Amino acid sequence: MLIYELAALAAAFTWALTGIISADPSKQFGAVAFNRARMMVVFVMLCFWMLFAGGWQSINNATLWPLIISGFIGIFLGDTALFLTMNRLGPRRTAILFAMNAPMSVVLGFLVLGEALTSLTLVGVAVTIAGVVLAIIYGKSKAQLHKWESVAGPLWIGVLLGLVAALPQAVGALIARPIMETGVDPVAASAVRVGVAALGLHLLMQLPHQSLKQRNPGSSKLWAQVALSGFLGMGVGMTLLLYGLSGGKVGIVTTLSATTPALLLPILWWRTREIPALGAWVGALFVIVGSAMIFNGRSEMPV
Repeated sequence: MLIYELAALAAAFTWALTGIISADPSKQFGAVAFNRARMMVVFVMLCFWMLFAGGWQSINNATLWPLIISGFIGIFLGDTALFLTMNRLGPRRTAILFAMNAPMSVVLGFLVLGEALTSLTLVGVAVTIAGVVLAIIYGKSKAQLHKWESVAGPLWIGVLLGLVAALPQAVGALIARPIMETGVDPVAASAVRVGVAALGLHLLMQLPHQSLKQRNPGSSKLWAQVALSGFLGMGVGMTLLLYGLSGGKVGIVTTLSATTPALLLPILWWRTREIPALGAWVGALFVIVGSAMIFNGRSEMPV
């Protein structure tokens, strides 16, 4: 079982790295153009892998459509909103806001699936929300001057976009989870979901709106960052998470995958040479503890 939990933790680490790698090219290209480029890169990579490893046969008509819907909601909508958030708030605040997908999944489970809410789950939701608020309000010290800690435009718009990014992620995971439990190959599932997102983003960019267009052609360095971001975030990270969900305990796997905000902080410290504020560390810790309470509480629900 340990291999599945390690896969979830590795996924969280790759997403932390992806946030750092994606920050500059996302702002240079624009969120939609950047996301389309990385999705196309990842789709090609995954398809190339599948040529040698196989796995397409694990997908049938019963599993294909849920994966398509999951990809459209979780990746096309969720990731686009995620990078719109990053362009406004930087990688640290974006990661902490994205952790709201955990309490959102609880609310969805209650409203859509009629799942009961245990006291531990409710406390976990409150702790997670408190951690997010703490990290947003008190997560920056006066000594931090790096551009990734600045806010572009009103803070409330960035926060709203971050919450919009978290909701599709929660919905997409809710749809994909039972499909992965049937034994669908994780790489094949990722290829379907990423392919749907890439197609949706390409069609979106055909609309006659300047904000949807690519802002500049980019340098070779920026394109290398796009490729690396896609490979780590979607090709490696999402596949690791789906692999973890295919055999691990959902509560443990999801909790470990929610450690991204904490894992991001030492990387930011190394990259910017600025120590993150105490509020950022405490907020990230609250998010992890709250996520653990949420998913352990859900595992205690009567079947």
